[in-house]
Amino acid sequence: MHDFVSRWQITEMSEWDQDYVNLVEPGYFLFTNDNLGEFVFGAVQGWVDARVSSREPFLEYSWQGVNEGDEVCGRGWFRFPNPDTGEGMLFIHNGDESSIVICRET
Repeated sequence: MHDFVSRWQITEMSEWDQDYVNLVEPGYFLFTNDNLGEFVFGAVQGWVDARVSSREPFLEYSWQGVNEGDEVCGRGWFRFPNPDTGEGMLFIHNGDESSIVICRET
């Protein structure tokens, strides 16, 4: 998990424009040493349970959170074409899905 431990800025989502992604605060993912983390984009805040997959380098996660006060949950994944960029998908259970690009914050 250590290669992914960092705060990552959300730079692109296919379902929502960047103004929405940064609505409340700049959109981000945070992955910690204990395979946990969090994310924020738009009116969505989520808490993450992440696992490194056998596929290289690949991070899969499930999440639960809130969207405008309503409880939501889902899953997602990231692949990392280089150490500072992640590309993947975020799925909201019974709802939207979006491709997503993240960049490691320095």
